[in-house]
Amino acid sequence: MLGLRGVMTSGVRRAVPSSLVAPSGSVMGSWLGPNTESSAVNQQQRRTRVTKTKKIRLLKQKKKAELAARGIFPAKPAGYMPKDTPIVNALSREDRARESREFDAKAAAQMKDRMAEQAETLRFHFTDLTMSDRVKKLFDLTNGSQSEVVQAQKERGMKLFEQREGDTGSSAVQVIAITTRIQQLQTHMRTHRKDNSTKRGLDALYVRRRKLLDYMERREFESYRRVVKTLGLIR
Repeated sequence: MLGLRGVMTSGVRRAVPSSLVAPSGSVMGSWLGPNTESSAVNQQQRRTRVTKTKKIRLLKQKKKAELAARGIFPAKPAGYMPKDTPIVNALSREDRARESREFDAKAAAQMKDRMAEQAETLRFHFTDLTMSDRVKKLFDLTNGSQSEVVQAQKERGMKLFEQREGDTGSSAVQVIAITTRIQQLQTHMRTHRKDNSTKRGLDALYVRRRKLLDYMERREFESYRRVVKTLGLIR
């Protein structure tokens, strides 16, 4: 009995004897059109087609292998370290802890000296003027507004970490300025808990300060440690 295979013609499934179905490799099979097996192979070939990026990568590998065969190796970039380089700690854990304590004590003494050098801050930048005690009491910050107190606190903190006279752009000074603004907004949020716009701005300041501290940790580690210790930040 001949086997039957279903064929769809004009929306109706009809049975065709299997003896009339040509094999996939025959001439009649190619004339009838590709079957499911050949179409699957074609799809697989399309999926494994070499992309332009892969061609460029293969050409680079081939060129590098040809140069290596001729004894020519490309120059290594600056600061290159092989993967098999052993990591050796020059100092023990106790020595590193002792150096850390010494650095913290030195930084704390330096901060105390700078704070002692600062003069008493008065309103309207009248700090360097000579006046009597009764007049100076009028310009004391206790009689100033909240914005004046915050501004004076910000200026005193920036002077502690400035690297030159009038420095406002170094990383440490920027962190101090951002921290002052963060503290001001935190005080505002304790009273106005549903102020979502202020909360969004506060989150942006957190991100900005974290990026600056990450940069300082990579490039200016000593200044980074002083700032973190002085502000009491958890890192």
